[in-house]
Amino acid sequence: MADRSIQGGSRGDGIRTFAFPVEQSVCGVGMQVGVMDPDSDWHADAPVDRIHRIDFHIVMVFGGPVRHMVDFTEYEAKAGDVLWIRPGQVHRFTAPSEYRGTVLTMQPGFLPRATVEATGLYRYDLPPLLHPDATQLSALCSSLAHLQREYEDAATLPLSLHTAVLRHSLSAFLLRLSHLAASAATAAEQRAGTTFTLFREAVERDFATNHSVSAYADALGYSRRTLVRTVRAATGDTPKAFIDKRVVLEAKRLLAHTDLPIGRVGAAVGFPDAANFSKFFHQHTDTTPAAFRAELR
Repeated sequence: MADRSIQGGSRGDGIRTFAFPVEQSVCGVGMQVGVMDPDSDWHADAPVDRIHRIDFHIVMVFGGPVRHMVDFTEYEAKAGDVLWIRPGQVHRFTAPSEYRGTVLTMQPGFLPRATVEATGLYRYDLPPLLHPDATQLSALCSSLAHLQREYEDAATLPLSLHTAVLRHSLSAFLLRLSHLAASAATAAEQRAGTTFTLFREAVERDFATNHSVSAYADALGYSRRTLVRTVRAATGDTPKAFIDKRVVLEAKRLLAHTDLPIGRVGAAVGFPDAANFSKFFHQHTDTTPAAFRAELR
């Protein structure tokens, strides 16, 4: 990856944004696919110890266990797992020596709009880490291996046809991947049940103004006890912890991505009093909003 932005880019948030390195791809096409290992420069000059943003897609199929942070959540991946990071998401590598497998990067605009919609390239509601079963993983790896062969074969066809073949091969892989992501989300919702789905949707809609478990229970027509039991079964957390995690995530995003004063960040997530917001943030992150923002700059 190559750093194409001025510090903080147009967002003014101090986080470096990395653009897709067109000049490093074979024939300058809008995608790359290759091996992740300690002997390759697959991550180029991207900082491995600092958070940064990308303006393209990254798909990593892991050959061994690794930890990776996406949007302030640490994901524990194992061999055979797939991590899909979308444009605009903040992420951070761990030690490069831990990464094994295959990495695919893709520039926005490389695929036609119809394919983008069919593959759900911008479904930010889907979890980035996927756990394909043996059959799904075999199909994904076969499709990815075919795409890699086509990518590396730059001599057989004229550039226009080479690019067209890559688009078709990439589309086939992404259709498999997006089906896996959508199926995983559907299965999670079915396991959670309607009650949790309604609660999650209500929190997503109202978390900036409503932090009360009882208020959500009343609005949804459930007892507080039913809501506690359902949310704990679906997530392992209490409803209050679920709400607080969503508030903290939004606060982190605003602290990282904007130059809003800390008091206004607090107000945006339901804390009119800046002191109360700072106390809440410290309680859940072991750091202050100011220190969290300073760490990213």
